[in-house]
Amino acid sequence: MKKSRLLVISIMAAIFAVITSCSNDVPRPRGYFRISLPEKEYETFANDSFPYKFDYANVANIERRGTKDEPYWVDVVYPRLNAKIYCSYKQVNNNFREVNEDARSFVYKHTIKADDITEQPYLDDSAKVYALLYELKGNTASAIQFVATDSVKHFFRGALYFNNTPNQDSVAPVREYIREDIIRLLESLRWK
Repeated sequence: MKKSRLLVISIMAAIFAVITSCSNDVPRPRGYFRISLPEKEYETFANDSFPYKFDYANVANIERRGTKDEPYWVDVVYPRLNAKIYCSYKQVNNNFREVNEDARSFVYKHTIKADDITEQPYLDDSAKVYALLYELKGNTASAIQFVATDSVKHFFRGALYFNNTPNQDSVAPVREYIREDIIRLLESLRWK
């Protein structure tokens, strides 16, 4: 009798524990804040003293980063998105192979962290703009990089960086948003 009473009490305690532990407070996977991406239009960066021009989103600012040795370097800065496209320009003087290989090796230094690197070409024969867009998958420091050239005189390079710890999941919407701007930049790039 004592054993059956103890068994009934144990079963009832177990049922009570199961019933009270089931609630709507189910642990949820970690999430990220929703990022509100602003509407954008495009403007043209066409400084008369620069050997190139291109379109950029009006939600970004152009900041000159040039030095005496490299006067045509600029940054496309997205202050609200904590992102920046570092753009550099080199004049080609019978050193195209060296300049191109230097840019390519810079991209592939990210293979340590990158899960994959894809290359997408952009060609505009009429404007003599030949570009290559690199997309780096994984938690890399730079999510997108590109080069553009006419293979004779101009070489333009860019790299997108976020001012935070790389996490491909949290920056994915912003990366895609800025990717559209980079494609527009490449499609509108013109040499002077």
